[in-house]
Amino acid sequence: MAKQPHLLVGEGDVNEIALIPGDPGRVDRIAKQCENVEEVSENREYKVVNAEYEGTDLTICSTGIGCPSAAIAIEELHNVGVETVLRVGTTGALQEDIEIGDMVVATGAAKEEGTSKRYESATYPAVPDYDVLSRLVDASEANDEDVHVGPIVSDDAFYNESDEFVADWEDAGLFCIEMEAAAVFSLARRRGMQAGAICTVDGNLVKGTQKGETEGEELPEKAKNNVERAIGIALDAVAAL
Repeated sequence: MAKQPHLLVGEGDVNEIALIPGDPGRVDRIAKQCENVEEVSENREYKVVNAEYEGTDLTICSTGIGCPSAAIAIEELHNVGVETVLRVGTTGALQEDIEIGDMVVATGAAKEEGTSKRYESATYPAVPDYDVLSRLVDASEANDEDVHVGPIVSDDAFYNESDEFVADWEDAGLFCIEMEAAAVFSLARRRGMQAGAICTVDGNLVKGTQKGETEGEELPEKAKNNVERAIGIALDAVAAL
């Protein structure tokens, strides 16, 4: 098989389990908590690294921003043998009691995006694999971490999340908003893969705070610290899988 056109990987280049942050820079942050790190490829928003964590071989692959680029990553990872994908990302809270720096494990993602709808009806659920979800919750408890566990929403339009949309999502009881999980969950299900997601809160849309409001920094300090803790939970979950 020829190498995949975007990830630039072929069969045998990657492992069966992959952590998939959006940010290529977060690939390196995850790799710092691992051993036997080896860069496989880097192209556009996609950076692929192999590593080992507590005896478990894994791949770390960035997906870029949004469902379209995440879908490309899922399709190409599936083509070369990846069986489990676990998103480690950031998210904006939609409930008053969810603070910056908190972590959310998703039980499902509303499809306020267009990519998954090219594959299937919007009425089909975008949900994680139960085993991956359970391992994330178990790893959180084992690390004495309190995480919010519940439904989220994936949206395409970062700069068009109006007050009306936010109020509706809040009323619906959705915990937070991000830009990739709905496509990740939907495509993983359709391709026979396992998937899950843990995200660190970097702003609260109900309170009117957004990422980037700290001068010169994308994430506030508490969120940056908890990204590292979320990575640790995700890696422990991978080891348990």
